[in-house]
Amino acid sequence: MYIIDGIAYAGEPKMTVSVKSVRTVSEYKLLLLFADGSRKLFDMKPFLDMPCYQPLKDKTVFDGAYVDCGTVVWNDGDIDIAPETLYTC
Repeated sequence: MYIIDGIAYAGEPKMTVSVKSVRTVSEYKLLLLFADGSRKLFDMKPFLDMPCYQPLKDKTVFDGAYVDCGTVVWNDGDIDIAPETLYTC
């Protein structure tokens, strides 16, 4: 059990995952820094055949990755990926 603002909740609080910075590196990989201080290298190649991520096959679009509201986005926010996905892989 845990309490937030005077409200008791069952179970344990869930960790909030938030990306602080992203840099694209070779072969469609993302170098990520998370709010908890951890760093990860995430390979986007397995995702590029999914319809929503196919525009990222264009290296210019892929290299335009940036952080918005704690996750990685591309194309003015038209494409994003959940920070939990980036953290757990």
